Amino acid sequence: MRVYQSRSFERKVKKFTKKEKNCLDNEIKEIVRNPSIDFEKKGDLRGVFVHKFKIKTTLYLLAYRLVADGLELIMIGVHENYYRDLKAYLKNR
Repeated sequence: MRVYQSRSFERKVKKFTKKEKNCLDNEIKEIVRNPSIDFEKKGDLRGVFVHKFKIKTTLYLLAYRLVADGLELIMIGVHENYYRDLKAYLKNR
């Protein structure tokens, strides 16, 4: 399974420390092993899955969707205004 990154996802991950990136990689591997680990969103976000996980004490949300030949990582961030920003990002694509 191929894993694609959106530009927004790449920019956020660049700011992570090495430890945070390792934790993120483990979460992505878990998603690749079982893509239906999370529930699909409804309404405007139909087709998007959101995976919640913690790095240290901060709760992160990782939005992804299944594409024909793999997995597309759309956006990562903290909960504050996350869904609003995700809707805006998907609308402008």
